[in-house]
Amino acid sequence: MDDRFNTIAGWALAGGIAALGLTIASGMIFHSERPEKMGYAIEGVETAGEGGAAAAAEPIAVRLAKADPAKGADVFKQCTACHTIDQGAASGIGPNLYGTVGKPHGHLPGFAYSDALKSVPGAWTFEALDAWLTSPRKYAPGTKMTFAGLANPQDRANVIAYLNSQGSNLPLPAAPAEGAAPDANAQANVAEGPGTADVANQAAPAAGAPGKDPQAAIQAEEKGSLPKSNH
Repeated sequence: MDDRFNTIAGWALAGGIAALGLTIASGMIFHSERPEKMGYAIEGVETAGEGGAAAAAEPIAVRLAKADPAKGADVFKQCTACHTIDQGAASGIGPNLYGTVGKPHGHLPGFAYSDALKSVPGAWTFEALDAWLTSPRKYAPGTKMTFAGLANPQDRANVIAYLNSQGSNLPLPAAPAEGAAPDANAQANVAEGPGTADVANQAAPAAGAPGKDPQAAIQAEEKGSLPKSNH
């Protein structure tokens, strides 16, 4: 009886050791890591560069200057499940987007926009579209839009350029000149307030002008007030 029990216990122990070894080996072989490039953009998860830091997006004006509307049309295919963009086409789940750039939020007559979007002030400017395409739910909390957003900044610029080419054709914003620095004198004038420099110039005597001694001026005034004596 004891021999049989010892045999069973030995086989059970050996099986447990074998299973543990297989688990460790499979973990070493099939070790998984986060892929360098995610297959799908997930809202709230930014693409990390070297050192784990997310690259800051360039201003929309800079991205629009190098935007490709043809590439934007390809990205826009993701939107055609809900939106049309041809002139005069009927709206789908979402509104028709022909001539949208520059128009107020909720501009299309007859379309049932969400109260969340209609409550957002302003219009569909280039900057507003960039923010909306980044995250509709952050731009208009409570929106009925279920699209998570476009994580790639240049993809957003390409889509905006494509939208602008479809009935809007607004001039693109000027990109800031590379290396341009603000005028230091202008900044100083703004900081000091208007007229500050003029007051300072009036208080200081001009170069080469004789200085005025306050005490001498008082004495001269007193002498001028005394009656003249006859000699």
